[in-house]
This record gives sequence, C-alpha cells and structure tokens, in this order.
Amino acid sequence: MSKLSRDRIISSLRNIVGKEYVETDPAAIRLYSKEASGLEGVAVAVVFPENAKEISKIVKFAYENDIKIYPQGAATDLAGASIPEHHGIVISFDRMSKIKDYSIVDSYIIAEAGARLIEINDVLSKEGYMFPVDPASMKSVTVGGVIAAGGGGLRGALYGTMREWLMELEVVLPDENGTVIRVGCRTTKCRQGYDLVRLFSGSEGTLGIITEATLKITPIPENIVTVAGFFDTLEQAMEAVVKIKKARIAPYAMEFVDAKTVEIGKQNLNLDWDVKGNMLIVSVAGPVEVADKYIKILSESMESAEASNTMKAASQDEAEELRLFDLRRACYPSAIQLAAQSMSPDKSKPLILIEDIAVPPTKLPETVKQLRALEDKYGLPLAIYGHVGDGNLHPTTWIDATDEEAKKKVWEMFDEIMEVALKMGGTISSEHGIGLHKKRGLEMEMKHKRSEKALELMRKIKKIFDPKNILNPGKVI
Repeated sequence: MSKLSRDRIISSLRNIVGKEYVETDPAAIRLYSKEASGLEGVAVAVVFPENAKEISKIVKFAYENDIKIYPQGAATDLAGASIPEHHGIVISFDRMSKIKDYSIVDSYIIAEAGARLIEINDVLSKEGYMFPVDPASMKSVTVGGVIAAGGGGLRGALYGTMREWLMELEVVLPDENGTVIRVGCRTTKCRQGYDLVRLFSGSEGTLGIITEATLKITPIPENIVTVAGFFDTLEQAMEAVVKIKKARIAPYAMEFVDAKTVEIGKQNLNLDWDVKGNMLIVSVAGPVEVADKYIKILSESMESAEASNTMKAASQDEAEELRLFDLRRACYPSAIQLAAQSMSPDKSKPLILIEDIAVPPTKLPETVKQLRALEDKYGLPLAIYGHVGDGNLHPTTWIDATDEEAKKKVWEMFDEIMEVALKMGGTISSEHGIGLHKKRGLEMEMKHKRSEKALELMRKIKKIFDPKNILNPGKVI
C-alpha cells in the first residue's frame, strides 16, 4: 500500500498527463471500477494517457511509490480480471485509439491498445479484408483488452483465438523505469527466442501494459452459407457434428444452444419459429458458386442425424433476414433480462455469472446432461450454449447478489461445473480467462493434470515481470 496521500497521487498524475486527463469524481471512478458481469471494485483515480511515453512515466511513479495499476479497455470482462480490487489507479486507453497503419499486401494492421475491433474492421472492410476474432462484445472491445484476455468468438471454429493473430506488441513493463519493449515482428515468420508475444496474450494485464499491436488480417469470405438444425436429443446433434466434420467441411462458425435455452430465447426475442429441441447452427465460407453444395452437405448431415427441422440461408444477408443467429447472440442478454424479471428492482441486485469451460466435442452430450443435473441439485437457473466447433460451453446463471446463501450455492455449483469439464478431458477456461473467478479452478486443473509445478512457474514469471506486484494484482495466480 502506498504511503502517499490521495491528493499527492492525483497531483503527480496530473503533472504527467495534464489535469483534465485525471478523473477524480467518485461517480465517474465507479463507472470505471465495474465489469460486465456486475462485479465492482475501488480506485483512487482514472488516468487517460495519450501514448506509451506517458504510461511509462505513470508506471515509474507507481513503482517508486507502491501504487497498484489496473489497465482497462472496455471492461467487458466476465472473469473479474479488470476489477480494481485495491485502492490504486485505473489506466484507461480512451485516448489511445488510433489505427496507425495497415498493409493489405503485408497482411497486417497496426493499432493502439484503445482502438476498437469494430473500428478496425470498418477500415479493413473497404479493402475487402477483416480481423477475424469476434468476441460477443465486438462493438465494444478494444485491441489491448481482447489481447490481454486472449479472446475468441463465434468464428473461432475456423480462425481460432486472439493469440493466432498477433504479430508484434509494444508493451510497458512494471519496473523501476517503466521500460517500453517491442516483441514479435511485422513478418509472417518470426523467431526471437522465447515467444513473449503469446505470453502477453491471455496474461490479463498482470505482466505488462499493452500499448500497441500489429495484427494479422485476412480476406472477407466471398460468401457464407448457414444451416440451423433442431434435434430432439443431444446425441443426434453431436452425430450431425461428426457427419459434417467427416464431410471435410471446415466450419466458419459452429454453435450450439440446448433445448431449454432455445425456448427461453424464442420467447424473449418473439421468434415465431415453429421449431423445438437442441439447436445446432453451422456456417461455411466459400465462393458463391459452391453455396448450394455446402447447403446440401450441411442439410443432409443434419437430416441423416434425425434433425426435426432445418432452416437454410444461402448468404449472410439471408441468414440475417431469417434471424438465424439472433437466438445464439441473445443468450447472454436474455440471461440478463431474465435475471432482472425474476427479482425485485428495489431490493435485489442481479448478478449474472457465465462459465467458460471446454470439453472435447464428442463429450458435449454427456457434459450437458451433467450440467442439467447440477441445475436440479442447486436449484439455480442455467442457460447452456456455446461454440460446439471447439467444445466451448457457456453455462450461465443468475442470482441476487444480496442473497448470501445464493452466492454460496452458485460458487459451489461453478466448482462442480469445472470439475465436470476436467473429468471430460477438458479445461476450466477457454476464452474468458482466469481473473478472480477462476483462480481456484486453475489450481484444480493443474492438480488434475498433476502439474502443480506449472503454477509455481507462473508465479515466478509474474515475479520476474512485476517484482513489486503493482500490475493488476490478485488476478490469474
């Protein structure tokens, strides 16, 4: 804990970035101390630097005076990684949002940490290109935030997660000098000893402050076809997945919503679909000329797996007209709406908690069954959906945060959900990270793998990068 007074800290920060770029109003600070799930922390001030040089000075000052630093993008995090747990300073990247350069021939775009992914894609779309990582919060997320989180999204079935699309990073280290380093290259092939670029990806702001990134880009697909199938049983839906993969199809997106969550979503969205059951929605990218071929393969694969209904779109525009992805996209917002409807607005405080496990896709039917058994055991609502292409599920529940008994039950249930994932040969976290919520789960996973030594190595890495533990302390490990 710093020995400096609050006034001294604020005065010093103003000397670095200017008076107008240090926010001290309690109401404003509170806005920057929340994350999307509803968790809330505390901070002394919010600072808005303009460049890496100013961040370096802030870090040097914080290091000298034992002040905690919490880097923050859009705070869409769902694992507690962006919450300022202790009194310290939040660094916002609102002023560092420039898209600095891009090259279609060299296949990269360079952006500051505060640039939003949607802005990057607005620029690239004019050239027929895109940055393919697409978290559900695409319209809000920043480059630095999604790198620190190691984010993924619906297109992960084809394009993977953030770490696959990083080329070069500029990072400020939490040392006595606020050292600025550049790691990685602007070339496709790059060997620089240990891969520090990927170490920062998914580090959740605990090892360094990402200030700029060079990202790989890819052409926008010429066309995307989509087929949604509805199945009476989970096994039938999984059989369709197997058939599609055996047909040598590389899905652009492959999503799953279980039967109960389908019914909730239909009601909330006023969808007049005459369908029921477990929903499998698959998109494939390719030339317009092969659209019919892909639709036939997807449809026949689902129908031979006894889909009760299928809905088909020969293009992305048609898929949007049919609202094929609306139900999947609305799973988390629907949970928020249901939580609010189930509680008294005057007395309750809704807390929506979203899990992020992954299992081998062949284990999905048994996993969902065990999750539904946990819903019955704990008496808590559970919406189940996710990215079936890579086995990533997002069981989502909601409680009244003022109900201590409910809080106890929900964390016990989440522990059991993570245990289910591990028993199925999976992992406790896929794309949301560890943050505060998953620290115990990370220990569970390493113990399950008999790799407790890995945690020891992680703690040593944290100590090397952040010897005074000033950068987003208490997260991950």
